[in-house]
Amino acid sequence: MSIILGIDPGSRITGYGVIRQVGRKLEYLGSGCIRTSCPDIPGRLKQIYAGVSEVITQFQPDCFAIEEVFMGKNASSAIKLGQARGSAIVAAVNADLPVSEYAARLIKQAVVGNGGADKVQVQHMVCSVLKLEGKPQADAADALAIAICHAHTHKSLIAMAGKATSVRRGRYR
Repeated sequence: MSIILGIDPGSRITGYGVIRQVGRKLEYLGSGCIRTSCPDIPGRLKQIYAGVSEVITQFQPDCFAIEEVFMGKNASSAIKLGQARGSAIVAAVNADLPVSEYAARLIKQAVVGNGGADKVQVQHMVCSVLKLEGKPQADAADALAIAICHAHTHKSLIAMAGKATSVRRGRYR
């Protein structure tokens, strides 16, 4: 059993999603958005750090997953996104959480089955996978998708490690 905190970083809105993984089962624990109100970047980064730290304290996750920075047309936006990510990652590291990073295409592939899926498709599949009655906000749904991606990726890596171990054992007997 593990509790996974997924973060969809943003300098104005940072989404978070928390799930519990028990074997193959994924259970929704909570989600929401950390909205910054400061006009300057240093103030926003402080609010992101405080908000993520509060979520960590509330849910006591075992691991932390976050979306990687993608380079769009606007370099300034990418830099701000990177700073928001850094603030969230520092909160996780200060809480001694292992940090995993995933590309947006991989997250969409893991949740929807299509790396080019749009936000509506991601939101729909998150609701389906976690059996949610209502739709979470878009940023919270993206954060839940990141947590789901981590759960699937982590589960696959454990399965592959187990097969590699059994193959090695089989050869040496």
